Amino acid sequence: MQRRSPFPFPTPAVGFGAWQIGGSWGGDVPEDTALDALRAAVAAGTTFIDTADVYGDGRSERLVGRLLAEAGNTGLTVATKMGRRVEQTPEAYRLDNFRAWNDRSRANLGVDTIDLVQLHCPPTPVYATDAVFDALDTLVDEGRFAAYGVSVETCDEALAAIARPNVASVQIILNAFRHKPLAEVLPAAREAGVGIIARVPLASGLLSGRFSADTAFAADDHRNFNRHGEAFDVGETFSGVDYATGLQAVERIRALLPEGMTMARFALRWILDQPGVSVVIPGARNAEQAGANAAAATDEPLSAEVHAAVAEVYDELIRPLVHDRW
Repeated sequence: MQRRSPFPFPTPAVGFGAWQIGGSWGGDVPEDTALDALRAAVAAGTTFIDTADVYGDGRSERLVGRLLAEAGNTGLTVATKMGRRVEQTPEAYRLDNFRAWNDRSRANLGVDTIDLVQLHCPPTPVYATDAVFDALDTLVDEGRFAAYGVSVETCDEALAAIARPNVASVQIILNAFRHKPLAEVLPAAREAGVGIIARVPLASGLLSGRFSADTAFAADDHRNFNRHGEAFDVGETFSGVDYATGLQAVERIRALLPEGMTMARFALRWILDQPGVSVVIPGARNAEQAGANAAAATDEPLSAEVHAAVAEVYDELIRPLVHDRW
C-alpha cells in the first residue's frame, strides 16, 4: 500500500469545517440553515468537507450525507474522524472498534467508501502502536475508506504521524496565533507527500475580528465552557490563547489588512500562503459565512512585509502563551 492523496486540488484550497453545524457552538444551527451553508460553500467552489462522528454525535455527518445525496457526490471529497466517542485510552484504538465506528459513519454519510478517515486526536501512545496503523491499512484494503490520516494536538504527534508510511494527511491547528507547525511539520509533510489540513483557522472566531471584551458566549458554547480545558484540550478553544491577549493581538493585526479585506479572509489567506498547506477548513453557521470563507481562495497572497508583521505580533504577544505547549 502507498500513500494516496485525498486532495484533488493542485493549490491550497478553502474547505468546509463541519464542527459548527454539529453543535457546541452556542446553540444548534437549524438543519435548513446548516444545509444552506453547505450548499453555499459548494456553489462557491468548495470541494472538501471535514466532519467527525462526534460532532453533534453524528448530526454533522448526517447533514453532510444529505448534501451528498443531493449533489450525487460529484467532485466532493469528504473526510470524517473517529475515536472521540469513547473513553480516551490507547486500548480503544483497535480493529473491531474501528470497524464499528466506520460502519456508523458510513451509514450517517450514506456512502460505502469514505474518502478520508482520520483518527481524532488520539492518545499519544497510539502514534507508536504498529497494530493501529496495520488496522487502518486493513480497512483501506476492505474498501471502507480510500485513505486515512490523523488529527493531532501537538507538533510532535504530527511528526510521528508523518513518519508512518501510509498516513495520507495530518490535520493540525494552524493560524496567525499558532505558528509552531511552520518550522518542522509543514516541511516534513511536504518532503513525505503528506497533506496538511489546517484547522481552527480563525482561532474559534477570535481572528474574525467580530469579538470584543463584552462579547458573551452561550453556556453550551465551547468558547465559554472550555476556556481552561474543562471539556477537552484547551488548545482547541481560541487556539489556547487567553481571550484578553487574543483581542489585543487582533487589533494589532487589524491594522495590517489590505484595503477591502475582512479580518476573516485575511486570517484564511495567511494560512493559504504557507507552503505545504493542502486545505484550510473554516466553519460556517450560515450561507453568507460559507460563501465569504470560500472567497478567500481568490484573494491575492499577502506581502512578505505583512507576513513579517504578523510574525512580530505572534512573537510579542502569543508565542509565550502557546508555542511550547503544542
